[in-house]
Amino acid sequence: MNPARLGLFLLIGLVAHGAQARAACSDSPAPGVDWRRCLMDGRELAGADLTGATLRDASLDRARLSDAKLRGVNGREARFVSADLTGADLEGAILREADFTRAELAGAKLVRADLRRARFFRANLANADLTGALLEGADLLNATLDGARWTDGKRICAAGSVGACQ
Repeated sequence: MNPARLGLFLLIGLVAHGAQARAACSDSPAPGVDWRRCLMDGRELAGADLTGATLRDASLDRARLSDAKLRGVNGREARFVSADLTGADLEGAILREADFTRAELAGAKLVRADLRRARFFRANLANADLTGALLEGADLLNATLDGARWTDGKRICAAGSVGACQ
């Protein structure tokens, strides 16, 4: 079979089997970037605009994402262990089963974020906005919630709130 015809058959086979584009882990931070399953540990991403990015199964442990725009990201099962997300905008983000163990989320905007079964063990959520966030099954063990706006959008967690909004 000639090479052109073989290439055509391969292309048809990929399309027929629903092949997906691969993540571009070396791409620069930008809205809509696909960093699915990428290792981004320790990256300096403060102030980056990652609106609508795909971070599913990505590892961003110890990454610096303070004041980053992460609105509408798909970060299901992503890891943000010990990451700095101070003041980050995660409005409408899908972060189901994400791991925020020891993450710094002070002042973060988590409005309408899907945080079901996410892990916030020893995370700092002081002054974070959780209005409309989905927290079913989330692990808030030893998480600091001082001054956080709770999911109802009205209640502000009292000083000393650890693990639960008081």
